[in-house]
Amino acid sequence: MEPTNYTVLSINGDYAYLRSDSGVDNQVAMFLLPEGVDVGSRLLWENFEWTLL
Repeated sequence: MEPTNYTVLSINGDYAYLRSDSGVDNQVAMFLLPEGVDVGSRLLWENFEWTLL
């Protein structure tokens, strides 16, 4: 599985709305993301794990 970079577009309650660098939108539950994620944060999805960049 290829590593993918995302940007947090918005947070609505328990969900974050993300967009990958290739333009794919994704919705992820906040409890799955690293602590400290906020709108504008950059994330890396690799090996089924989120990392805050």
